Amino acid sequence: MEDEETTLALIRCYCYEKYFNHAVTTAAAAQREFSNDPIYTFFHAYGALMQDQIQEASIELDTLRDNRDVSLCTSMALVYAEKKKINPDREVIQELDAKVKEDRKSASPKSLYYAGTFLWLLGRNDKAREYTERMIKLSSGSREGMILKAWIDVTSGKDAYARKAGKYFDEGLKERADVFALMGKAQYYEYRQNYSGALEMVNKVIVSFPGFLPALTKKMKLLLSLQDWEQTISASHRLLQKDTNNLEALRMLALHSLCRDGDVTESVKQLSNLISSLEFLEPHNPELFYRMSLAFTRVCGRNEKVIEQTFRMVERAFSVASGDSDLATELGYQMVLQGRIKEAMKWYKTAMTLDETSVPALTGIIRCQLIEGHLDDAEQQLEFLTEIQQSIGKSGELLYLRAVLAVKKRRSQEEVTNLLNDAVDTHFSTLQGLPLGVEYFEKLNPDFLLEIVKEYLALCPAKPPAQGQPPAPQLQHCATLLDTVVKIVPGLPQGVFMRAKVRYQSGDIEAAQSSLQHCLDQCPSYADAHLLMAQIHLLQGNFTLSSQSLELCLSHNFEIREHPLYHLINAQAKKKMGELTEAIQTLQMAMSLPGVRRAGSSSKSKNKKIELSPADCLSVFLELAEALWLNGEQPEKAIDVYEQALKKNPKDGALASKIGKALVKTHNYMKAINYYEAALKTEQQNFLRYDLAELLMKMKQYQRCEGVLQGALAHEPVNELLALSDDCRYLVLLAKIQNKVDKNEEALLSLQRARDVQAKVLKRVQLEQPDAVPTQKRLAAEICAEIAKHYTSQRGYERAVKFYKEALVYCETDRKVMLELARLYLTLDEVDACQEQCSIILKSDQFNEDATLMMADIMFRKQDYEQAVFHFQQLLERKPDNYPTLSRLIDLLRRAGKLEEVPRFLDMAEKHSSRTKFDPGFNYCKGLYLWYTGEPNDALRHFNKARKDNVWGQNAVYNMIEIYLNPDNDTMGGEVFENLDGEVGTSTEKQESEQLAVRTADKLLKEIKPQTSAGHTQLRILENYCFLATKQKANVEKALGVFTEIANIEKEHVPALLAMATAYMMLKQTPRARNQLKRIAKMNWNRVDADEFEKSWLLLADIYIHLGKYDMAGDLLKRCLNHNKSCCKAYEYLGYIMEKEQAFRDAALNYELAWKYGNRTNPTIGYKLAFNYLKAKRHVDAIDVCHKVLAAHPNYPRMRKDILDKARAALRS
Repeated sequence: MEDEETTLALIRCYCYEKYFNHAVTTAAAAQREFSNDPIYTFFHAYGALMQDQIQEASIELDTLRDNRDVSLCTSMALVYAEKKKINPDREVIQELDAKVKEDRKSASPKSLYYAGTFLWLLGRNDKAREYTERMIKLSSGSREGMILKAWIDVTSGKDAYARKAGKYFDEGLKERADVFALMGKAQYYEYRQNYSGALEMVNKVIVSFPGFLPALTKKMKLLLSLQDWEQTISASHRLLQKDTNNLEALRMLALHSLCRDGDVTESVKQLSNLISSLEFLEPHNPELFYRMSLAFTRVCGRNEKVIEQTFRMVERAFSVASGDSDLATELGYQMVLQGRIKEAMKWYKTAMTLDETSVPALTGIIRCQLIEGHLDDAEQQLEFLTEIQQSIGKSGELLYLRAVLAVKKRRSQEEVTNLLNDAVDTHFSTLQGLPLGVEYFEKLNPDFLLEIVKEYLALCPAKPPAQGQPPAPQLQHCATLLDTVVKIVPGLPQGVFMRAKVRYQSGDIEAAQSSLQHCLDQCPSYADAHLLMAQIHLLQGNFTLSSQSLELCLSHNFEIREHPLYHLINAQAKKKMGELTEAIQTLQMAMSLPGVRRAGSSSKSKNKKIELSPADCLSVFLELAEALWLNGEQPEKAIDVYEQALKKNPKDGALASKIGKALVKTHNYMKAINYYEAALKTEQQNFLRYDLAELLMKMKQYQRCEGVLQGALAHEPVNELLALSDDCRYLVLLAKIQNKVDKNEEALLSLQRARDVQAKVLKRVQLEQPDAVPTQKRLAAEICAEIAKHYTSQRGYERAVKFYKEALVYCETDRKVMLELARLYLTLDEVDACQEQCSIILKSDQFNEDATLMMADIMFRKQDYEQAVFHFQQLLERKPDNYPTLSRLIDLLRRAGKLEEVPRFLDMAEKHSSRTKFDPGFNYCKGLYLWYTGEPNDALRHFNKARKDNVWGQNAVYNMIEIYLNPDNDTMGGEVFENLDGEVGTSTEKQESEQLAVRTADKLLKEIKPQTSAGHTQLRILENYCFLATKQKANVEKALGVFTEIANIEKEHVPALLAMATAYMMLKQTPRARNQLKRIAKMNWNRVDADEFEKSWLLLADIYIHLGKYDMAGDLLKRCLNHNKSCCKAYEYLGYIMEKEQAFRDAALNYELAWKYGNRTNPTIGYKLAFNYLKAKRHVDAIDVCHKVLAAHPNYPRMRKDILDKARAALRS
């Protein structure tokens, strides 16, 4: 029954969202599965009908006319089908209408329900409510009826009805979870702008009905309503995992690439995927093609490639629905965006032919008339629209067009400004109450807002105001608009640039420069941004930088030479720098541009002969070639120009390098490689080797790259400064390549050679180029730091310390190196050395987070807990959602035996934001706390919420695997506590549970994608722990082989040695296990392997206890507690030793601590504690613990008989 209900809900959702082919497909599947119910045939027909397959739908509907349950909705649908025909038959309609009226009188509740559903889906909410209320009355308050009524009300567009929908949904949900009601309740919360409440409802659907795709889609949209893009994109990917062609998810990803990342290439690729999916899934749904295109057209900054895709979508829609005026209007609008005004006019006229009352089409025609200068026609049409504005409502676009007309008619600034202000207010009034989402992007229409900004800016002076003068008032309006655009669509470079321009014209030069830099980082080829940057540099007196900006500007857009401003800035900069000849030449070029030279001006400059130096000629060649490339025209001609320039100056390495870089810039990589290789064969261009190697690395052709670098280094020893510097660069790049292909030892050798060469460079540079000493010292420090990183990854910590110290000799204030060195000291447990480094850092950077964290760690180790927590509190009070800090604090509180202090920090994070509980970082931290306090199931639930996150996901998965493999935190391979649980330990149910856990862990392992060699080793060890967990001899032996191989390659690798010992114990080869564990016991503790050290000490202690060597075991257990005061296993073993020695009071004290740090959840420890209380004659305490254990585990073996009854008897006597 539930499956049928869910299927019906799915079909209704698809119909409501107008995914008609989805509805048809789902209904067809339902017909096959639930063949006895005619409602699926009805919905199949309805879906076909809404896709204009009128004849097929009518035939299918005819088969249902006599079915009592669906006859009423069928007759209505047949009326609707007849009316959709080009020539409807009035007699048929009258006959069907009469049947509807007749059937309605005796209709069953189910018949009325389906009729109400049909009317609601058509948008006839009032009529639908009438049928549904009658159905509810007839059926004495039907639950389904209540739910439908709630849906009708919440989607009615009438606040009075919509507000009451919530209680009707609650009525429908009283008996049980209903997917349609839960989705409706989410819709209701969304209407009330309670997006968190809506999300909670949707999450309930996902948990109870995991295959219900509309819930996942709604969740994705709600996360965006909560302005959480990161979670939205995660939800999109999850949706696509379940439904490869999911249209909403594909649209969301494409919008994210465009709006947030500004990645047009990626967005176009995703848009193309969306179109393919639309053509596959909804080929006869023109409205969907149209709807899906709208947001992209308005946020893409008129990008041709994006509009090519959106035009394709709307054109496809128009080919299916060629009578739709809105589609023709949209095609006209897209033509305007491309500057194709004549074609736009044709489309707008087509739209008017289809619907002569279309205001959007008429508005489009006016826009075209204004662009083409037909001002009188435009004015006449605008007057007409303004007169009827009261009936059609105010339009922001209409007011904007009136402002444009006022500008073109040279009317007053005041009138233009007022019209623009009205346009903005009217436009934003349509956005009130609208959450961030696809509709918001459409209605915000950043393209329109930028058009308004341009009109405002045209009213303002182009230069910043003089000191003490206020900026033009229109600039504040611009700033407000652009802040909104940049906040919502940060990937739109035009918005960022315009904001910089407004700031510049307002006199806020520093902010303008910052915005421009952001714009250029995002879009390096933005010519206007370079031009404005040049103006700013000129204003600041930075003439060299100004010239550089102009050169950059020119390199990206050759047509900028036709801009008088370009020549003006260029000439001013050259004049200030004393290059008078070039300045005159530049100004003459500016004067020759159309619209600049005035009639009657002096012509002396015409006759003045300008001498050009060879360098100028070379510049001309370069400018022409770069323009041809960068404009995407005649690439062969551009190469010819470059080569001609190179012939004039064959030894110009910079020019040769520019040729290669120009080829790379135009993504002509293979041609660039061929060029570099050909140039290198002449043996005149050796300096190009580095460029070639970099390009090959970029293209991931690592073998070829290594060959080039090895070739560059294959020469006799050199002593010249330039040659030494080149060798050092080659060696550093070679090490990078070798690291990428896992040649770690070779990479280390390359870095050591680079260090030796750089030492020679430093000796030479102090004599030959003293100004370059700081730069060369920085390079030496970077090489040393890279060597140190290598040793750290290989656990060669002492050597790593040596090289970090050497790096600090070259750059003693390098904070990054100081932090790495401090971390290393902490790893080695050298707390004083670590404290010294952190103190130095904190003197110059009081709030340095990493140093503060380490200081806290040190305080913990020195058992100064108050000071340690104070350091953390400082960080967390400033930023309660600093989850890396919080996770570190939880670990340290565990080691300090102070886990009870964790909840207040979790509460602080929760109070900080209403979205905290959805944050992967928070869920990871909560999971960690629950794991450490003996709540593995709850920990898994929270880790699972973090597992798909880029930052927290991998660690969350590792932790989940560890929990699945060892949920009770037993000593794997240990023998002391083996089978102490009696029957519980050997139950079939437990074995099945363990096998399921191993399978789950195995699945999770596939999600781990290590990025480092250490990560790959960790993954291999964990994979083989899964084999151990099966407890099958063949698997254990197989795992042992892998552990041994790792331990042989990586000496003193604690996790591998522990894994070997565990495997030996499982194979009952205790002496071999003991040998490996003794090796670990002799090593110095480090933080990276802290958990593995603890587990190995516990396992060795287990062996010693088994052999009766209690003193040796006790020393190891004290070592465990020295590093982790919450180690309940260590307390348990100590309790066991005391118990064996019949020191029951001491045993009880240790078991008490094991019980406390296990969060009083482990029944085995509870049993042992109660037993020792009994032996120590603490009968009341024994009874108290028995009650606690039996409350959670009523059938725990022997607890009542062995302890509880005896303790009670002892009290009575």
